[in-house]
Amino acid sequence: MTVVADLALEVRSKNAGPFWVTMEIFARDADAYAVLADPSFLDASVIARLYGVEAADVQFFRIPSLNVVKISYPRPVAQGGLRDRDIHAGQHHVPLAMLAVPPAN
Repeated sequence: MTVVADLALEVRSKNAGPFWVTMEIFARDADAYAVLADPSFLDASVIARLYGVEAADVQFFRIPSLNVVKISYPRPVAQGGLRDRDIHAGQHHVPLAMLAVPPAN
């Protein structure tokens, strides 16, 4: 089984302010980017399911010149809040990195 991390040089997450998380997928090459940027594979509903957020709040930025897919969504709790378990959002990328990629046709 191929997962997102297998097609990427790096998958990372970080703060995008106290109320947002941004994740970035740096694809290995243009072919990997074509798979990872394809909305029929990766879209707001997938992120909503993985992270328990509203699909309408998920933002995608696909940057083909850099082979990068950038995804932002509201943090479930504010940075540094009582229930914040990852103040730097440094581990939020793991479910995305482990997401199974459908087999090529």
